[in-house]
Parts: sequence; structure tokens; C-alpha cells
Amino acid sequence: MKKYKYIINNLDCANCAREIEEGLNKDKRLCNVHVNFSTSKISYETTHNISLKELNELVKKIEPESFITQEDINTETDFNIIIFIIAIVIFIISIFVKNKIINNMLLIITYILLLYKIIIKANKILINNHSIDENFLISISCIGAFLIGSKAEGIMVITLYTIGKLLEHYAINKSRSSIKNIIDLKVKNVQIKEGTSYKDVPVEEVNIGDVVLLKKGDRVPIDGIIKKDSTFDTSSITGESEYVKIKKGKSVFSGYINIGDTIELEVTSLYQDSMIARILDIMEDATEKKAKTENLVSKWSKIYTPVVISLSLILFLFLSFIGNLSFKDSLYRSLTFLVISCPCAIVISIPLSYFSGLGIASKNGILIKGSNYLDQICSLKKIIFDKTGTLTTGTFNVESIEIIDTNYDKDKIIELLRMGESKSPHPIAKSIMNLSNKKIDETKIKDYHEEIGHGISYRINNKKVFIGSKKMCNCDYDTDLHLNVNGKHIASITINDGLKDGVKETINYLNNQKIKTYMFTGDKNNVAKAIAESLNISDYQSEMLPEDKYNYYEKVSSNMLTAFVGDGINDAPTLKRADIGISMGNVGSESAIEASDIVIMNDDIKKISLLFEISKYTKKIIIESLIFSLSIKVLTLILGSIGMVSMWLAVLADTGVTLVTVINSLRIIKKYNNIQNKNSCVT
Repeated sequence: MKKYKYIINNLDCANCAREIEEGLNKDKRLCNVHVNFSTSKISYETTHNISLKELNELVKKIEPESFITQEDINTETDFNIIIFIIAIVIFIISIFVKNKIINNMLLIITYILLLYKIIIKANKILINNHSIDENFLISISCIGAFLIGSKAEGIMVITLYTIGKLLEHYAINKSRSSIKNIIDLKVKNVQIKEGTSYKDVPVEEVNIGDVVLLKKGDRVPIDGIIKKDSTFDTSSITGESEYVKIKKGKSVFSGYINIGDTIELEVTSLYQDSMIARILDIMEDATEKKAKTENLVSKWSKIYTPVVISLSLILFLFLSFIGNLSFKDSLYRSLTFLVISCPCAIVISIPLSYFSGLGIASKNGILIKGSNYLDQICSLKKIIFDKTGTLTTGTFNVESIEIIDTNYDKDKIIELLRMGESKSPHPIAKSIMNLSNKKIDETKIKDYHEEIGHGISYRINNKKVFIGSKKMCNCDYDTDLHLNVNGKHIASITINDGLKDGVKETINYLNNQKIKTYMFTGDKNNVAKAIAESLNISDYQSEMLPEDKYNYYEKVSSNMLTAFVGDGINDAPTLKRADIGISMGNVGSESAIEASDIVIMNDDIKKISLLFEISKYTKKIIIESLIFSLSIKVLTLILGSIGMVSMWLAVLADTGVTLVTVINSLRIIKKYNNIQNKNSCVT
């Protein structure tokens, strides 16, 4: 099954996006249809050959003004503005015309010019999709105002509504543009080397082995190896503010910016497999995993309009038969009720707020795979950290060697240790090998065996040597590593792996947030205890194998929202199992990106504090928008029902609230746009 992605144009309503998504998902040829209102993208999977024309026909049955293209196009509203201006001019002329017949004709022409597109759209949706939307509500209200003699007020309503929609269209596009500027790091064309010259080609056509020209200030278009030393701005990928010097022959990732002189890059991956392509795919797919608030609003919006029409009818009947109002006054108030009730502010601002949070987190080097994870982070009750590579650097050093058997001197012990560790890929092995520069004769090493999580054994000159845990080496010393020869304990070795920068600040931040912290490690109990106590970690588990972490996660989480933070390699199973898996993934680590729900791209643990702050602030903005929009609507509904709000003031309140909530969502971007230049650990 193949996945397709396109641009969907003229999508100014989140409710319309939901209806298109649900409508297309009913087509048996299409699977997993997702319409992203925030980025105006549509994606789906299918085994059928469906043309763009056929897809557009399906979309137009649901949302007549929306259409699908392969690339972004300019959808200016100049024609609509011209028609709008002509209508207003005719209305102004009608004010000065004294002849009643001509005056009515001019007003009818004004109504037609202002309402015809709205009525056509409302009817198409009603006929094709068997549903009613805000276009239907506005049409009923304005036609009703005309019929009861409030012609000028009806024109005022549609005029304010049209101006509001134009401003809303501008605000939404501005919001989308702000988000796209953060996450859209793709370079469309590159210069590849052909002989002694270069030619422009689309980035998708670049092949592995091609040589690409990178001038000063150019963004790296595709992953590769540089042919000359240079300096790069990596902030768009890692969120790191300081420039990084990278030497000739080393890898650089798409999205970096070349700050040095002109250089050449040898391509090592196709564009679709590059770092930036994977990040953009994840960001575009992120809104498919919706937060509870989004799902709740989506379900609520399905029944909203029918309920509003029913309440408007009840209000009309109540005022007419019980409230003793005239037919005209009762109908006017019920029509005002319809105008006030348009749900745009809520259904538009929420997805924009979440996507603003996702986008700004990405700019700061935090890749979040769904708005549901962004929403949940600030509600975490527990967080578990792997030790090595997450809390500690993972760069091991031999701190001390305690000789137990005095028949062996230090040089001999080091020789035996180095012979055993010379064949091991474990990081500790490197620290042992660094103890001496003497060449090792590997031909003397016989029967080499490594038992993962416990240690290694080998035979030399009829001596059986064990290097590893106290269980393997048959001793009671509680240190990191032991040496046993022919069943006798010879020496104990203490290994040190230092804490990462910012670990203490991050743990303190989490403790202040009342989040219980845990540490899982395969290290010895005394080492684990010392680190846990020094960091003020609530609880820890030591001497764990990878499968132990997975199994013990169940006990720790105990049905409470729990995150696991690991290095994305041997912690992959637990990262997958966790409610929220956070990977401290070095840039380019595929296992980190694949296994976890959130990736800290530059391995900076301080970004966890920033992640919590972005999550909290995004939720704060959403709550503000919900409270503000609902409060204004409820207040206006009450005032409208008792005749204290006119129809034109109602539509002004509706469009005004929508604009305020859309602009409010952009505060998330503004607040954290330049955070990488500051201390990420927010307190």
C-alpha cells in the first residue's frame, strides 16, 4: 500500500478539514486519510490508481471550495474582494435613493452579491454531504433579516461576516506561514558537480555519490561527507546555539547551515532517507496523533450545528408563545442566536496551538511525534531515566585498581584485563585498553566468550581468566569490575562515568514539578546508589539487564502516566512500551528516532525541562482560548436572547473572538522562538 501526500487549498475551517477527512475515509479505496488543517496537507494510503482529478471530485462533494494540488499555489481572493466592494458601493447608493422600488432592487442586488457564494456553498454541502455548517447559519440569518424588514441590518451582518472571514483567512495563513518557517528546512534545488562545472537539479534527483556545492550561508540539502573543514550552524536540527566545527571526511546532516567558506559535499543518502526528510515526515504526521482536547472538539463539532438550530427554534417558540413577543421580534432574536453560535474560534485555534507547540519544539531540537504527547508531558506523574548515556556521559575511565592477590603486580593485572577486553565492543573495554599502549598478541587468547550483562572469559597459557561481575568472578567486592584467574579473585576495578552537564538542574526541576524520578541501570548497586543520592533521584534499580528494564517498567508505572528516558539503542523495547518514550538520541541515530515518541536531537538532557515548559504553555494557551471564546459566546447568547445584542454586533463578536484566538496561538512561537540562545532549563 502506497502513501500519498498533497496540498489542500482554500481550507480555512478546521471543521471542514474534519468533514473532508471523515468523508474520504468512507471511500473503500482510501485508507488512513488525514487532513492537516494547520499545514494544509492531505495524506492517504491506497493500492488503487486514483488520479488527482478524481480525488478533487471527491473533495469538492464534501467541501466545494477546497481543491488539491501537488505544489503550493497562490489562492488570492482578489475577485471576491472586488465583488464585495461593488456590493458595498451599491448598498451606499441605495441609502440615498428615495424611490422605494429602486431602493429595494438595489438592496436585493447587494444581498445577491454578498450572499450568493455562501448560499451555493451551504446548499452543496447540504446536498452532497447531508450536513449543515456556518454558511447555512449565516444564510438563514441574513435572509430572515431581509424578510422581517431588517434589510440594512442583514447587509451589515453579511458585511461584517465577510470582512471577518477575510481577516480570518489572513490570520490563519499568517499562522501557517509562521509554523512553516520554523519546520520547513527543505532545499528545493542543489548544485551537483559535472566535470569541472555545476548544474542545478531538484534535491529529489540527487544520487548517492554525487558531489554537491555548498557556498557560505547555504543550508545542507542532503546528508553527506564534507571534503574540507568548515563551521556549521546546527541549530535548526539540534537547537544548539553555538556553531560547530566539523573536519574533512566527517558527516553532516541536512538542515545544517554552512557558515564557513565554499566547500563540497559527497552525498551519502537519498533525499527521502535524509535527516531533514525524516524530521519533516514526522512533523507532518504528528497531528495525526491528536490530543484528547482535539478529539473532544472534533466529536462535539459534529452535533454542534444541529443542536444550535434546534435551540434557536426552541427560543423562537418560547419567545413567541410564552414570552409574549411579536413574531418579528422573536424571529430576530432567534436569528441573532444562530449568528452568535458559529464554532470557528474553538475548532480553528486548538489545532493551530498544538501545531505551534510542535513546531517551536522542533526548532529547539525536540522532535515530538504527536500533539497527544505534547499534551501529556505536563501531566506526567513519574519519569524513569536510564543511567549510562542518559544521565552519565557513557565515556568510561578507570578510577582505581585494587589488587587482592599480591602475587600479581599492577602491570600484569592490566595486561590480563587488556587481553580480555581487546575483543569486546563494550564502552568499558575502551577505558581498559587506554590503560596501556603495549601491543597485544591476540594469538595467545583462546576460548574467548562474552556473556552479555555479566562479563567475558578466555584462556591463556592454561589459565582460565574471568573479567566481569562479582557473580562471574566469584567474589563479594561491590565494585564495577573484577579479575579472576583459575577461580581466584585477583583484583577489583572501579569505573567512573561522569554525569552529563545539566543533569542535576533537570532532576531538581522535575522534583520541583512534583514528578517522581527513577533510575534504571545495569551498574553495580553501590555506584547506582551514589549517583541516585547525589542527584536526589527518588528511587533506583541496579544490576539490570535490558529485559529487566522492560519488565520492571510495569511495576514502576502502576497505571500512572510514566515516561522513560533512554539513549535509543539498547533501551528501544522500553522506549516503545512507555506511555511516553523520550530518547536522548545523538543526531542521526535511526534507532532513537524510530523507537521513541519524543527525541532530544542533540542529546542535551536540559531540553527535558524546556519540553515540559512548552507543553505547559501550549496547554495554557489552549485553555485561555477555550475560556475566552466560550465566555464571550455564552454572554452574547444570553444578551442576544433578551434583546440586548443586535445581529450585527453578534457577528462582530463571533469573528472578533476567532481572530483573537488565532493570534493567541502564535504566542507559543513568539515565547520560545529564540530560546536556544538562552538557558534551556526553565525554572
